[in-house]
Amino acid sequence: MKVRRMWPARYGLFVFAALWMLVILPLSAAAAPYAAMVMDARTGEVLHSRNADTRLHPASLTKMMTLYIAFEAVERGEISLDTKVRISRFAASEPPSKLGLKSGQRIAFRYLIRAAAVKSANDAATAIGEALEGSEAAFARRMNRTAKALGMTRTTFKNAHGLTEKGHMSTARDMSIMGRHMLYDYPEYYNLFSRKSTNAGVRNVANTNRRLLSAYRGADGIKTGYTRAAGFNLVASAERGQERIIATVFGGTSTSARNARVAELLDMGFKRAPSRARLKKPSLPVYRAKPQRPSTVLASSLRPALRPAAAVATPLIVTRTDKAIVAALTEDTAPATPVPAAAAASTAGLLNTDTTTALIAAQAAAAIEKPSEEAVPAGTFVSARPVLRPGSAVAAGTGTQQEATVAVIAEPEVVTRLSTSGGHQWGVNVGQYTSRYNAERALVTTALAEMATLDGTLRKVVKRPTGFDANFLGMTEESADLACRRLAARNISCQTVGPS
Repeated sequence: MKVRRMWPARYGLFVFAALWMLVILPLSAAAAPYAAMVMDARTGEVLHSRNADTRLHPASLTKMMTLYIAFEAVERGEISLDTKVRISRFAASEPPSKLGLKSGQRIAFRYLIRAAAVKSANDAATAIGEALEGSEAAFARRMNRTAKALGMTRTTFKNAHGLTEKGHMSTARDMSIMGRHMLYDYPEYYNLFSRKSTNAGVRNVANTNRRLLSAYRGADGIKTGYTRAAGFNLVASAERGQERIIATVFGGTSTSARNARVAELLDMGFKRAPSRARLKKPSLPVYRAKPQRPSTVLASSLRPALRPAAAVATPLIVTRTDKAIVAALTEDTAPATPVPAAAAASTAGLLNTDTTTALIAAQAAAAIEKPSEEAVPAGTFVSARPVLRPGSAVAAGTGTQQEATVAVIAEPEVVTRLSTSGGHQWGVNVGQYTSRYNAERALVTTALAEMATLDGTLRKVVKRPTGFDANFLGMTEESADLACRRLAARNISCQTVGPS
């Protein structure tokens, strides 16, 4: 009987090890190339780098840019943390990791931010992009504009979540820059990345980076990422005393291996960084405004010259009362017809009580008897007073001498223009922007979206130390309140502005 010889167990282990070294490891390395960078967060100085400028798949490190733009939008008034966002079918259909949002569901913007930052939820990230720009493609364009403004020169975004897509690439250097801007540009939001769990509205979620946060002393963020093409990625930040280090890893082979490598890089950073260094915060992004078409509106229009003033024997009505008019009435003009004796006597009596009033009244009477172009300042509109009816005039032979004098030298009548606003002194503010162009664009977009209540209003951009306010003015209190409620229903930030 022929007996089949069995291979010893050690031969099987040898074959498995050979396959691992010759096939599995090379395939893993090819699928997820390794790259790393260590940076002194205080100064931006690079302390270590390896393949730092190689374009690789960033995976969910992408969400750092999504969240950066979300923070920027909240600070600029584009949206509020309490705005209810309607979840689209597209966002709800994103693959895991996800929060489990349903199509048509409404959820506060703050919960989408928490889910994207802590849980790394893909459906929440897509919903953020759609809430701010209307579509994933439009939001990706905004992400690329922001990346360029931040100095991320070798990064291209195609979506808001980081799932593998052709052309969606970044580098270890660019993601380190992104992490540093996140830390210093919006420090009030940075604490999100250190939470080991948080309430995301529909449920509590755990942090994907909780192992490093618990194991490494001083670690307080920032973001993890994983796809099959990218491997295990992480941008981490830690602070010890006055030192803060940012370490970035692309292409880790597992969560534990990635975390161990990041811990080594952070240790390296703390050893190489100086104990004290002057903080040099990165500059906020400056966006290049789109070129504007030249305006065809005339800058100014010349007023037609007034006709030569004709001699009138009736009193003058002055429509403005300011110091220039009073000075014109009181200054010595060309020789005029002498004031009648009765008027002079009465004027002398008035000087005893109110010298200034009498002087103005006497010279006004002279101007009335013989008006001239010099009696009224240039540019002041004058009109003739209708001739008094006989019954209201004081006859020469009736009344006292003082009454006749007062009738002749009465002060010029001041006509004030009443308000024509009709109570339309209210308005609405639709946000504050970093440039006049962005504020004007927001006004036009909002006006087109809500023509029913904003038709006929005045669009006005007000420059303030903190930015440019976009306002619609010329409304009643009721119409302003109605406009804000209708804009809020469209997820457009709005607040009423009362008369100042």
